[in-house]
Amino acid sequence: MNISKCALTSSYRHYFPYISNVRVPFLDLNAVHSPIRNQLEEVFSNVLDESYFVYGKDVTEFERSFAGKHGMAQCLAVGNCTDALNICLKMLGIGAGDEVIVPAMTWITDAEVVSNLGAAPVFVDVDADTYTLDIDKVKAAITPKTKAIIPVHLFGQMVDMKLLMELARSHDIKVIEDCAQSHFAEQSSEKAGSIGHAAVFSFYPTKNLGALGDAGAILTNDKDLYNDCRKLANHGAPDKHGHEFPGMNSRMDTLQAAILNLKLQYIDKWNEERRGLAKIYSNELSDLSAIQLPKTAGSNTHVFHVYNILMEYRDDLKQFLKEEGIQTQIHYPKALPFTQAYAHLDHDASDFPNSYRMQEEGLSLPLFPGMTLEQQSYVIEKIRSFFQK
Repeated sequence: MNISKCALTSSYRHYFPYISNVRVPFLDLNAVHSPIRNQLEEVFSNVLDESYFVYGKDVTEFERSFAGKHGMAQCLAVGNCTDALNICLKMLGIGAGDEVIVPAMTWITDAEVVSNLGAAPVFVDVDADTYTLDIDKVKAAITPKTKAIIPVHLFGQMVDMKLLMELARSHDIKVIEDCAQSHFAEQSSEKAGSIGHAAVFSFYPTKNLGALGDAGAILTNDKDLYNDCRKLANHGAPDKHGHEFPGMNSRMDTLQAAILNLKLQYIDKWNEERRGLAKIYSNELSDLSAIQLPKTAGSNTHVFHVYNILMEYRDDLKQFLKEEGIQTQIHYPKALPFTQAYAHLDHDASDFPNSYRMQEEGLSLPLFPGMTLEQQSYVIEKIRSFFQK
């Protein structure tokens, strides 16, 4: 497959240097969009005809539909997930002198928003099997200053929310679920984003439910929190001119909402396809003892935003697959405590051994709706041949 047909999009292309011989891309958005291209073009046309590009009816429809599909009372559509988390934490009163528990292994948004509000992110290691927050370590990290916990449902699998909520309630701590990678994942039939005090979502184009640009949302059943968040996102006003406090400007544009309304019709099918592809990987690679495959906790329904393996010779395998025309990715090259941004905290590998292992050994394999069995078989064949060599 020629790189020009891999549809990495300009927003994702920076993850991968130009490779002329790509046979299996890490992500092929054309494979996702081609079956619904005519509907996408109709959406573009409708939005263009209506010419209501900000706060159009599609935004209201998306908020209603997205909340309803989660069984939640309120949804606020905003510009992106970083804004969503910032707005939510700020309106929960998080600020200077407060501590917020954050997984050591996640995207930097979860920590930087806390830091930018003047609070302190307190990093906690993840579980060795599920890659999500280790609840026992959360318990040990709680202090009188702890005001919130951000459980990240990493790679498409949920944190043990029952245990976490019991712990949070006993200490009067707010829980804000980060569902950027877990659209419609479930735990004991409860959806990601429907259990905590609030939840934030990303609709970045590469997500399971992706827009065609930046977009995000907040879910909550707390009407007062919802009203406060909506004001903050709208220049501190409940309407156009009634400014009650200095706010900010964060809104999902009408086109992104219209695209998401269409894609909501397909997300269950796409997630099921992801689970099917993940099952094939797990079945076909299970006899390779050098690889740790993803594990799914018993009550979880994993949506496999990422299929991440762990192995000692990760870099060698990544280079080998690149030479064979297969794109892979490392999520993430540095756990947050070991980034330059948080080097001042002076952590070392022994503080977060599971997160450190993930940064050193984690490799994400290609997996996306529309991936062909031929493409996946080629990836599996080449992984197996690496070990034969």
